[in-house]
This record gives sequence, C-alpha cells and structure tokens, in this order.
Amino acid sequence: MVLPERGGVSQRSGSEWKVASYILETMEQYPKKCCFEVFGTDRIAQFNIQVGQMLTVSLDIDAREYNGRWYNQIRAWKVVPYDPNAVATPTADPNVPFANPAAFPPAPAAQPDAPAPTSEAPAAPAAPAFTGDSTDDLPF
Repeated sequence: MVLPERGGVSQRSGSEWKVASYILETMEQYPKKCCFEVFGTDRIAQFNIQVGQMLTVSLDIDAREYNGRWYNQIRAWKVVPYDPNAVATPTADPNVPFANPAAFPPAPAAQPDAPAPTSEAPAAPAAPAFTGDSTDDLPF
C-alpha cells in the first residue's frame, strides 16, 4: 500500500523535503506488515515503489523522544526488486563484526603430525558422587 506523501520546508535550512510512506507485507507463514518511509524526492523517484511489487527492502530503525514519549522511525535505505534465487546474506559492514566475515580470523589449519582420530570415543571422566553437603553454592 502506498500512503500519501508528506512534505514541507525545513526550519533550519529553508529547503523543501518530502517523505513517502509505504506498507510492506512479509512473505512468511504468518505475514506481518510494516510501515516504512522513504525520505527525499531523489530516493522516492529512484526506488519507484509500486503497489503489488515484490521487493527486497533494507531498513534502518531508529527511535526518538518527543515530550516524554518515544517514537519509532523505520526508513528504507535500499530497495531492489525481489530475486527468489538470491541468498540472504548480511551486509559486509566493517563496524558490525557478525556481518563482516573478514572480522573473524580463519580457523587454524590441521596439524600434519597430529595422530588420526580413532573410532573409539574416549572414556568420560567419572562424575563425583553426591555427598549431600552443600559446600558449593551452585544452583544445580
């Protein structure tokens, strides 16, 4: 769904601004809806979002406080046509270690002199018998 555009003039710079709002529905077993915004005339024209299109939308979520109340703001920073063959991978952002594969060092190579693993599992150490005293303070 496409909601009516909003616009105005910035009090700080005196320049015009425009925001378009859209309702996105996910493609999950239980679909969810999300209202997001595209800020700026150039991005609204660049994304050219039409009703019924299948899209992949990258969102930036932020919250702000006004008069003691908090408001969420969800803005699209990237919109591309949906590609069912594409694999969902996180963006390689160097500031986010879990999204940047280069942030993790490679696993150490196997030692060539190490003995080959045997098919027998090593014996597990015997668990100490419960004596009934509570000298340790573990909750289990």
